Amino acid sequence: MTIKEILSKLEEMGDAARRAHNAKVGPDGATPPEKQFGVKAGDIRLLAKKIKADQALALKLWETRYLEAQLLAVLLMKPETLSVTDLETMASSTSCAQVAEWLNSYVVAQHPEREALREKWMKSKEPWTARAGWHLTASLVNKGAGKDLDLTKLLDRIEKEMPKAKPEVQWTMNNTLMAIGVKHAVHRPRAIAIGEKIGLYAKWPMSKGCIIPYAPTAIEALAKRAK
Repeated sequence: MTIKEILSKLEEMGDAARRAHNAKVGPDGATPPEKQFGVKAGDIRLLAKKIKADQALALKLWETRYLEAQLLAVLLMKPETLSVTDLETMASSTSCAQVAEWLNSYVVAQHPEREALREKWMKSKEPWTARAGWHLTASLVNKGAGKDLDLTKLLDRIEKEMPKAKPEVQWTMNNTLMAIGVKHAVHRPRAIAIGEKIGLYAKWPMSKGCIIPYAPTAIEALAKRAK
């Protein structure tokens, strides 16, 4: 399929209700996508299975800046063949939380240079790039793979930097804080204390049965569930 044919197909698959949902500003401050069709994630996945992996096509789809085209591009990419420059360009050009989550989870996290990028990106002044670095860090802690991480220094950084960080970055910094508190009981009291001090997401509107991302509440709930 050509780029034109894919965009036409995505437009055909979209609906007004989904576009309205996508247009809402997310809790992490992400800018609502201006260029979007309103296609469900499941339908994008089905389309990706039909097209199959295609690196060149994926990069061209990314350049269109359409929400669904970028989500589709992520599913068509071969992470190991992407250059570091390609990754940094995509990470910094993201402007939507959903695209950032897919890119970070399905592409960046699978790249052979992910650890070097994680350390570099966590220091970035560009919010979407920094968000990606903290996303990788939270994933390491959650998976128990970050044995060489200095968790005390991470907590120091979170306590100092999260209050003034951009909303996009706060989201994954908070995920890292919660991961440390849940996975490492020795650090749990301090992680909870930092969450209480900063108060991020304390007034988050929640549906019944869901866990609020307010760190003190989430850490205790998830730690209890883990037992």
